[in-house]
Amino acid sequence: MNISIRALAAALVLPTAAMAEDLIILDWSGYEDPGFFGAYIEAYGGSPEYSFFGEEEEAFQKLRSGFKVDTAHPCSQSVSKWRLAGLLEPLDTSRITRWDEVNEVKETFKYDDGYFMLPTDWGTTALTYRTDLVDVAKMTTLEVFLDPEFAGRVALPDNVDDIYALGFLATGVTDWTTATQEDFEKASAWLREAHQNVRTYWADGAELAQLMTTGEAVIAWAWNETPTTLIAEGVPVASNRETVEGSSSWFCGYVNVVDGPNSEDAMYDFFNAWLEPESAEYIVSEWGYGHGNQTAMATLGEEPLNEVGLGEVSVPVLAQSPMDISLREQMIVEFENIKAGF
Repeated sequence: MNISIRALAAALVLPTAAMAEDLIILDWSGYEDPGFFGAYIEAYGGSPEYSFFGEEEEAFQKLRSGFKVDTAHPCSQSVSKWRLAGLLEPLDTSRITRWDEVNEVKETFKYDDGYFMLPTDWGTTALTYRTDLVDVAKMTTLEVFLDPEFAGRVALPDNVDDIYALGFLATGVTDWTTATQEDFEKASAWLREAHQNVRTYWADGAELAQLMTTGEAVIAWAWNETPTTLIAEGVPVASNRETVEGSSSWFCGYVNVVDGPNSEDAMYDFFNAWLEPESAEYIVSEWGYGHGNQTAMATLGEEPLNEVGLGEVSVPVLAQSPMDISLREQMIVEFENIKAGF
């Protein structure tokens, strides 16, 4: 399914969404795709109501300001911060019917008072490029992001975690949970140099797909959604997860936002719909992402995972796992400075 058809599929659900206004979700753009939660639509007659964010800090500030939703979709490194801020309450895992099938990464989000995230989706971030517009032989190192040849032709994510995954990998750090202040400063200096080549910082996969389709951007630090969807549309792109320095991986999921305005029954029905095997098959085949139901993922076999860039690699992979909160706060501030040219 290409992006235009996928957008149409999502749009066709919108007229019926008013029938299911008993659930409000704060989410990344694109996750309103009905292919992820078909069982919920069958039960409620339509999709939940969605509000979107472009970056997790934006979502955090929105919730802190009093914006009311029932559930939200952060990634792993935000959960601790949101919990400490009093924005979350623990999941009732007895109401999640396939809890035993959920990826073991769920243990990362277990605290003394319970589990605080249902892992639903995961993927990779790697060097991605137009095979017809670059010298493919050069696409073996992250140093291409600094190459003057690509000035004004680079797209990097407007996402603090992905951007620092790139900066840390490029400067030799493959585990950011052990990063020092010196490591952070080296990564920031590298990103500041890379900024000189950046045409734009992309906010979502659809924006990046447009940039790479037109050739405005010829290399990018991209989620594996991008090559999966563009190759399906016939755009000559490729991704290299095995650059000399490595690539990154991430895990995201849904949380129980404190004092949600609507029925928790609907929220758990939504969670359970996401964990259906059909959802796992859909997210792999249509988006190129992995699924939080590891039992369902195991039934798919290795071939479809390798095809979308989810297979094993022989180089370092920086996992975007929970990190020191004070360091991440520095990352947030410094990234804004870098984007502003300071």
